Amino acid sequence: MTQDTDSATLERVLTGAAAAARPAAASTPAERAAWLTAVADALDDATGELVALAAAETHLPSAPRLTGELARTTFQLRLFAGELDDGHVLGATIDHADAAWPMGPRPDIRRLLVPIGPVLVFAAGNFPFAFSVAGGDTASALAAGCPVVLKAHPGHPRLSDRTGSLVYEALVAAGAPEGIFAVVHGVDVGVTALRDERIAAASFTGSVPGGRALFDIANSRPYPIPFYGELGSVNPVVVTPGALAARGEAVAKAYVGSFTLGAGQFCTKPGLLFLPEGHGLDGTLKAAVSAVAAQPMLNERVAEGYTRVLSGIRAVPGVETLVESVQDGRGCTPALLSISGKQFLAAGEEVRQECFGPASLVVSYADPAELVRLLDVLEPGLTATVQGEESEAELVRSVLPPLVGRAGRLLWNEWPTGVTVSWAQQHGGPYPATTAPTSTSVGTAAVGRFLRPVAWQGFPDALLPDALRDDNPWQLPRRTDGRRQGLSCGSGRTE
Repeated sequence: MTQDTDSATLERVLTGAAAAARPAAASTPAERAAWLTAVADALDDATGELVALAAAETHLPSAPRLTGELARTTFQLRLFAGELDDGHVLGATIDHADAAWPMGPRPDIRRLLVPIGPVLVFAAGNFPFAFSVAGGDTASALAAGCPVVLKAHPGHPRLSDRTGSLVYEALVAAGAPEGIFAVVHGVDVGVTALRDERIAAASFTGSVPGGRALFDIANSRPYPIPFYGELGSVNPVVVTPGALAARGEAVAKAYVGSFTLGAGQFCTKPGLLFLPEGHGLDGTLKAAVSAVAAQPMLNERVAEGYTRVLSGIRAVPGVETLVESVQDGRGCTPALLSISGKQFLAAGEEVRQECFGPASLVVSYADPAELVRLLDVLEPGLTATVQGEESEAELVRSVLPPLVGRAGRLLWNEWPTGVTVSWAQQHGGPYPATTAPTSTSVGTAAVGRFLRPVAWQGFPDALLPDALRDDNPWQLPRRTDGRRQGLSCGSGRTE
């Protein structure tokens, strides 16, 4: 069992991160891109070793799950490196002095996004690569030019230490400052670091209670800091009458595949299925769920939480158990429950909360009006899915406003499990899905969480940051006097 980081070591880590902040902030986009690429190369070279460690500590299968997740992690690092090469991420904007400006003479003012400072990242347990030591939060913070203090998840400590060593060695070898990255262990250690004035921002992926407690600490500091927490999500799926008639059985089987994927231990697992009354799919759903073999949970704590929440939902008046979850030495089989729309509305919060694990609740709605009422009472989440037909445009338009108000990503005839990393991706949503609904933790826009805007007014060119000088030595794309210039950092490309 890994020991908690001692106070002397934590102090060295925090001191190192603070010392690294200025040289990291002064680094060029090309230098940061090289750091990220070096980390990706090091992790790829150690794939066999890392996957074996992850499988031993998390009970997740090596292939295709863990090998694919590690490949996603290194792809993500390289995608951020490419975003730095593009240069738009720094948001360089120049307004030259203009004596004829309509609201009165305008001074020379130039704006740039700069690193916020050392970032404390709380690693997740369900994705030991993609949302852990070298995951999206670490990648986006490093891309922003911020040192990272990584609080390891207790579910995979040996993997965290080994990954952390590879990350640190690759960064320093690529020219990053010494204190740029470190891994620490321990719940109390994480809290101590979060309260430390040298930490400028924090990110978290995990449970609502844990994330909320950390969020409150971050905001109760003498000088509060941004806290980007991804907490919980039920991810509703709406099936329209048209979709039911056209492909009901296929939708039901695909739904089961989605909510049981990875033993339901995905933050985007669909937890609620809204079907028209009299849908006739109980038999199909039962057969599909019963055919799913038992799968291991990540650890005992996750298994206990799953059992507790599932028992609470099962005890709600009106909830019927269609397929019971059975736990044994191999793990647990999935559970499927059902309830009517009227009873769901009367049940309250118990049936609207996330049940982290392979369980889902089917809710039958009487008509489109009741469906909208049901959606209006849902907790916000990360995703919302519509399985529908284009011929039902009026119905679909009626459900979109409540879904847009409650989710960061909407899906049409697809499934929420599986979050690609891209430029347009949005992985976030109103609380309790996240503590910062205006941001994303996946995709290239995630780097914006760890940048803050600064404007320079009236400075001579020689005293400006390189990114804002008239000769544009970094070759950044910039908005100048309201017009966008399409230079690309390091490539000279124009648009």
